[in-house]
Amino acid sequence: MRSLSLSYRILAAAFFITRFSLAQESISIPEHRLMPRFPDSEVTALEFVEDTNYRLILSSLQRARGLVSSENSEMLRGDITKIIYEIAPEFSGQDVFEYFNNEAEEKNYRKLFSCIGRECGSSNYWANDIFGNRVLYGPERNQYYSVFDAANEGREDFIAMYIITRGNRRVYAYFEFIEPGGAQSRIDIFDSDALLSELQAQRSIVLKNIDFESDLSLTSDSDISFLVSLLEKNPSLKFYLVAHLYQEGGESEELIARSRQRANVLRQVLLGRGIDREQIQAYGVGPFAPYCGAERCADRVELVMQ
Repeated sequence: MRSLSLSYRILAAAFFITRFSLAQESISIPEHRLMPRFPDSEVTALEFVEDTNYRLILSSLQRARGLVSSENSEMLRGDITKIIYEIAPEFSGQDVFEYFNNEAEEKNYRKLFSCIGRECGSSNYWANDIFGNRVLYGPERNQYYSVFDAANEGREDFIAMYIITRGNRRVYAYFEFIEPGGAQSRIDIFDSDALLSELQAQRSIVLKNIDFESDLSLTSDSDISFLVSLLEKNPSLKFYLVAHLYQEGGESEELIARSRQRANVLRQVLLGRGIDREQIQAYGVGPFAPYCGAERCADRVELVMQ
């Protein structure tokens, strides 16, 4: 009972800190010069690939002789910026699709190809064979794909956009910005200095792109590289890993135990990556301190400064 009270007090404090931080403008959320991010969306992954060959898909996908292919595509070479945005839960995939198509029209971009739902082909093909990211896999009826010629100011740039609503109802917008003339500027996410500044200002952040398999391990598409980098560069700072877990009709004690297990799993993974055990402590508070009712806010892990 004493440990439960301690966990509750710690997370109650984190709850009020997080409520305060939500009212502030997010820090260092990147967006590409060719397309603004969707309002209130958050970046969960970003990759920059310099001077590489790229196949621009201009038709739906199909599998023939064991290989995924498209009837129409174009080979390009240049710098590629890849960004995944997680969309706020009050918006649908169609909302996001229409928003970005309107933005492209206002910028006078030329649409080269577009498809919706099953006409695009298998979502599994797009997620795994084309984009190489399992996070983008979902029901085929929930997918949207568009390609734009974003030529402007004498530059011949392109945008490939894929929007998916996963089975867990999370909506993701994925972009590949292709710049054959070379990127005008490189944007990065999870810069450890920017992340530390955010933590010092807000005292806590919600860790993105971290999911669990039966509460016993991280999923294979979870990404903790940014977290490891932050902890390695700031060994004198100490943090709490605080896991929240909500389930309609669930028993509080069971949910607290499961959330504590999740926090400990993440801590053990970090220790396995060389992080000092004194730098991080794990706590689970189950359904307590649910600062919003949306799914992505109820089940989460927060990094809280001690």
